[in-house]
Amino acid sequence: MEKFTLGVEEEYMVVDPVSRELTSHDQKIVEAAQQVLKDHVKAEMHQAVVEVGTGICRNIDEARSDISKLRKLVSDVARSMNLRIGASGTHPFSHWSKQLITPNPRYDEIVNEMQEAARSNLIFGLHVHVGISDKNMAIHIVNTIRYFLPHVYALSCNSPFWEGRNTGFKSFRTKVFDKFPRTGLPDYFNDWDDFKNYVNLLIKTGCIDNAKKIWWDIRVHPFFDTIEFRICDVPMRVEETIAITALFQALVVKLYKLRKQNMSFIVYNRALINENKWRASRYGIDGKLIDFGKQEEVETRALINELLEFVDDVVDELGSRSAVNYVHTMLKQGTGADRQLAVFQQTGSLEKVVDYIADQTMEGL
Repeated sequence: MEKFTLGVEEEYMVVDPVSRELTSHDQKIVEAAQQVLKDHVKAEMHQAVVEVGTGICRNIDEARSDISKLRKLVSDVARSMNLRIGASGTHPFSHWSKQLITPNPRYDEIVNEMQEAARSNLIFGLHVHVGISDKNMAIHIVNTIRYFLPHVYALSCNSPFWEGRNTGFKSFRTKVFDKFPRTGLPDYFNDWDDFKNYVNLLIKTGCIDNAKKIWWDIRVHPFFDTIEFRICDVPMRVEETIAITALFQALVVKLYKLRKQNMSFIVYNRALINENKWRASRYGIDGKLIDFGKQEEVETRALINELLEFVDDVVDELGSRSAVNYVHTMLKQGTGADRQLAVFQQTGSLEKVVDYIADQTMEGL
């Protein structure tokens, strides 16, 4: 029986509390935090980024406990060095060209190949792993679940500013990441062999050296027995991260059960789902997405509520009722992007937006 375990990875920005600029911490935060947290804290390509990852969590409560501890400890270490961490998909005003790259052969290779696309990729995401060992089932679920990705992504929108400008997007992070190859929504694959043939062709023709260089919004992980969701901005608050994690887990379990009962959800093609992804990135939860069944535009909030109804019969057995219910709070309070924009409207100061992000990152911890 599949256990649908969870793993959560978050990327944080490191900021100077005086200038509020992104700042290189020369991996000192990582080195100090690793003494306690071992490999649950990692360096990223840019030195102004710290990445954390939970262990394998049996349920949403363990995931909440793990990610809360990681946020708290990394924040404490940063503060001891007169720095702060913040959870936002982009920094409101720092320019990527001033940021240092972490010395590492892997990063050197990526920068050498991708050039400015890599150097400018100064963004912060949330990755959620849901455990599933049956690779063919995982491929089927990924094919199907793609339809729901824009709905959950809309909830995570947390990057309205880029290099000091209000971009007009609720999530500009994905626009930055789009410059990379092998990003965005994946294509449809018939089964695990079909996917492996694709990967092997890319390796054989020198496009990639391993399948980890496929950076899609969702992927059957090439080395772990998980489905990895990569579409979301890192949310500002822990409770938002946990709600999104619980929603992804519930969707996987729901689609797994349907398949086991010889039922399925309609699989839509990537070109259609991309229309919804674009809308989610532009408008967050305040726009409209397309309901492809009805072939009409529907309020995004209404579709998110439908999504909650769709997974309702699995959340109690997963023990995630209260985590999933927090989505209602998110719909009421607005996304991280909505709140960043509100602070900017009230204060006219992007420095104040950075302060707000850093404060909210530690909310409830």
